[in-house]
Order: sequence, then C-alpha cells, then structure tokens
Amino acid sequence: MLLTSVILVLREVLEAALLLSILLAMSHYLGLQMRWIFMALAGGILGSIAYGAGIGAVSEAFDGMGQELMNAAMQFAIYGLLLLVGILLIWNRTGRQQFLPLLQWSMVLAVALAALREGSEVYVYLMAFRHQADLLQSVLLGALIGGGIGFSIGALFYYLLVGLPKNRRLLVVLVLLTLVAAGLCLQATQLLEQADWLPAQVPLWDTSALLSENSLLGQLFYSLLGYEATPTRNAVTAYLGGMSLMATLLFAAWAKSRSLPEKGLNG
Repeated sequence: MLLTSVILVLREVLEAALLLSILLAMSHYLGLQMRWIFMALAGGILGSIAYGAGIGAVSEAFDGMGQELMNAAMQFAIYGLLLLVGILLIWNRTGRQQFLPLLQWSMVLAVALAALREGSEVYVYLMAFRHQADLLQSVLLGALIGGGIGFSIGALFYYLLVGLPKNRRLLVVLVLLTLVAAGLCLQATQLLEQADWLPAQVPLWDTSALLSENSLLGQLFYSLLGYEATPTRNAVTAYLGGMSLMATLLFAAWAKSRSLPEKGLNG
C-alpha cells in the first residue's frame, strides 16, 4: 500500500504543484504580491474536502456520470483561465501594470480549481482507509512521501524558472502554460469518453514499454506535457486542438503587444 499511495498522491499533487510553480514564477516576474497564493490554496483545500465529502451525490448525477462530467468541466474551466492568464501576462510584459486584479483572480481560480480537482481524489482515497487501522499508517506515510516529492519538484521547477534571464522567462512560461492547457483538454476528453459523451475508441499507440505513466518521469510528463501512453484519436485531437487554439491566441496577443510602449517592470 505504501508504493500505491506514493504513486497516487504524487500523480495528483504534481500537476497542481507544477501549475503553481509556473504562476508563482510569473508573479515574481511582474513583481506581484504573493497573497493570491494563500487564497488559492485555501480555496482549493476547502473545496477539495467539500467536493470529496459529497462525491457520492455528484457521482449519481447525470445517470451515474456526474463525477466525470464535473471533472471535465473543471479541466475546461482551468484551460480557459490559463488562456486568460497568458494573454494578460503578455499584455503586461511591457510594464503597463494593467488588469492586474483580473490576472491575480484568474491565477487564484486556476490554482484553486486544480487543487480542488486533484485534492478531492486524495481526500476520497485517504477516507477509504479511515476505518482500516492496519493499512492507514502505511497509506498516510505513502501520501506524505508522494506529496513531499510532488511539492519538492514544484519548488525546484519554480527556482529553475526564476533563474532564467528575464527576457526569456515569459516565453518559456507561455510555452509551458500552452502544454499544460493542452494536457487538460486531453484529460477532459478522456473523461467525456468515460461518461459516454464521446464515442469510445481504441488507442492509436501504446508507449507504456518506453515510458510508464506510473514512473516518476511518466508522472512529470503527464503533469507538464499531458503525456498519455495509450491515447485515442479523440484525445490526440483535443490535445492538438487545445494547443493550437491557445498558441494562436497567445501569438496574436504577443504581436499586438509589440506595438505597446515599453515601460519598466517592477521586481
């Protein structure tokens, strides 16, 4: 149970931790106060407990597919928020310091939804062992180890981003946000397939032998790049479509921002 707990919690924590590290790096880039992160984490933790506690009622909705549909909706919502964040980051790259409250609230909601989505899975998993004293200690230890690894990778990723030259940091972050957002579209599509809102399809390929999704590297690629060892045609289409849409809109915003007057960035 120890290894199972480590892998499960790492998978859930890592995605939110990497997203958090990317947005924190951009807060540092723009010289924003970090108070938004406490609101995001508090909302995510409280929301994950509430969502996890009511998961039974949610699952029974929509003919037993409520959880899949709710999670897919959250994934698409985070995608939209990351797109807005990316555009606002580009808009402020010249130091205009405009729409910063909207930017911060977009980051709050994106992180809170990610923490809610992933945290609820951890909550439900842990609660399943609350009456099994012989397994609970091993499960909790595995959860602590998995969570520690996930947040440690997130912290390392943050310092790597902050250490980049300022003129390259925004471009790297925008690329990462695009990849993360595309992965969210892929995951949402898989959930819609599970809910029978999209037709089930056979996988286009299987790269499990080359890189297992359960390995540490596989988990990292899953969280950052949306890696899927056995994707269907729907999933690949959603990934490429989500990536293309976001890249196109961010490129248009970048081209528009080049005509804006340069101003000094704070921080």
